[in-house]
Amino acid sequence: MKFLLIAVNAKYIHSNPAVYSLRAYAGKEYEKEIEITEYTINNRMEEILSGIYEKSPDVAAFSCYIWNWDLVRELAEELHKIRPQLPIWLGGPEVSFDVEDILRGCPWITGIMIGEGEETFRELVDYYKRRAPGKEGGKDSGPAEEIPEKRSRGKNIGLEDIRGIVCRIGNRIVRTGEREPIDMNRLPFLYRDGKRFENRIIYYESSRGCPFRCSYCLSAIDKNVRFRDIETVKRELQFFLDEKVAQVKFVDRTFNCSHSHAMEIWNYIYRHDNGITNFHFEIAAEKLDEEEINLLAKLRPGLVQLEIGVQSANPETLAEINRQADMDKLGKVVGDIRRGRNIHLHLDLIAGLPHEGYESFGKSFDAVYSMKPEQLQLGFLKVLKGSPMHDKAETYGIKYTSRPPYEVLCTRWLSFGEICRLKRIEEVVELYYNSNQFTHTLPILEKSFTGAFAMFEKLAEYYKEKGYFINSPSRLHRYEVLLEFASAYGNEEEGLYKELLTYDIYLRENMKSRPGFGRDLEEYKGRFREFYNDDIRLRRMLPGYEEYQPRQIARMTHMEVFSYPVWESGEGTGKKMERLPIEQMVLFDYRKRNPLTNEAEVILAGE
Repeated sequence: MKFLLIAVNAKYIHSNPAVYSLRAYAGKEYEKEIEITEYTINNRMEEILSGIYEKSPDVAAFSCYIWNWDLVRELAEELHKIRPQLPIWLGGPEVSFDVEDILRGCPWITGIMIGEGEETFRELVDYYKRRAPGKEGGKDSGPAEEIPEKRSRGKNIGLEDIRGIVCRIGNRIVRTGEREPIDMNRLPFLYRDGKRFENRIIYYESSRGCPFRCSYCLSAIDKNVRFRDIETVKRELQFFLDEKVAQVKFVDRTFNCSHSHAMEIWNYIYRHDNGITNFHFEIAAEKLDEEEINLLAKLRPGLVQLEIGVQSANPETLAEINRQADMDKLGKVVGDIRRGRNIHLHLDLIAGLPHEGYESFGKSFDAVYSMKPEQLQLGFLKVLKGSPMHDKAETYGIKYTSRPPYEVLCTRWLSFGEICRLKRIEEVVELYYNSNQFTHTLPILEKSFTGAFAMFEKLAEYYKEKGYFINSPSRLHRYEVLLEFASAYGNEEEGLYKELLTYDIYLRENMKSRPGFGRDLEEYKGRFREFYNDDIRLRRMLPGYEEYQPRQIARMTHMEVFSYPVWESGEGTGKKMERLPIEQMVLFDYRKRNPLTNEAEVILAGE
């Protein structure tokens, strides 16, 4: 008997912890019966279908989310046509609500596992194994064993005896009893085979549930926060460290909801840091205390990145969605973390929330932008089935797409036209802010506008007018477009913008072809040669290059000349940038990079 678990991920780099958890929990006795196959939404439907068919499963089960539901539904329907006797099961958050409606609309589906599926799946595998060829009347010839829940596996167990499913029995759709939340310490470790996850993001959970009741989130349903034993967590984290995994993303909904739990884990990765692995945590920043902030400040740059769901700065909106955020405290905490210059901060906003119109959203954007995170995600409300927001959507006048991802189209406070404007703003924010490629140009350009939101709003309008959204411009083209825009709408002289963009581009890459806006360096080549041939000065400024000759070092680094102190612009001093009395030579050392930003080390090399 082969039970095939099928994951259709958003990207190849992602893994699907759900299917691995189901197989691991089923135990070693079922290892040969359970196979996992993973695809992405970028695979053609026919390609996935043929792959499933060639594996000849006896039972197939799909893991369902908003990003893959349309494709999974189509796959299941076509799979049923070519294997009409094949039982097809579904599970996951996208199919855990309106379950009976899904089964009525998809007659090819056998049943759906709802809620936490580990225990349910184990019993389901046992059910099908007992019905496999060679088992008389679905009875197992061997003795009954204990399942983890300590219930006896009755020899004639039927689907109606398996809690946590909705399925077809004869002509009826039957919902069985609910399951209690699982004890986190009964879950086995998923990643024993580290090689299978090479070059992929590892997802890890040390807790389930969330203490908050945010109305747009499915976690609002699970009020019981359960933690994995901390010593078990440490052993499993050590596995990732020993394997030198590139990134581990904790999927805990609010990682720091328990101070002691968070401190134990952060202390452990601090003491056992391998210099490579990055850990991602989603936190409630306003809950961080001084002890936690002090510990975070000690971490290696790049060891940890923090995601903070701000969602809105509008007090009325925050109250309506059941968030008790203190924006003043949040700003202070983010500022304290940023001062350590060692942690990548990712702050989220959601457009389309109740009581948040276009103008209000702009103010929320400016409030979060002023905190200077490395990434500012401008997301759009997803009205998820099962969430409190779904139940109140009509009250708020929220219209959203009928198909996944159920994204907001308009609300009582935000029109569809304004949503479209925000979509364009989101795109230029991704290109120019979240790319971290314009860290010195944007702070100067922003001074020409009433705020950051107004700057990106105007830039989005400029992109639309020029038709730039239609193209997929190269990275260099984005610099050229920003120079066009700054020259048209900025208050500074064009020469300053050219130097800022030149500084930004060489800060990240030793460009082989010089940008068109860069100054002509022909007249400075003699000074550059003089610098590289001054052995004493060269070795003093560039320790670690002893094995290289001056000509090699010149190719490995880059020398530029500036008339403005552009290296100061990213510090946000607010001072007007004045022309230098004497031009400054600046050297970019690409062997030494900031581990947080990947920016080259900058050395002021003199006149």
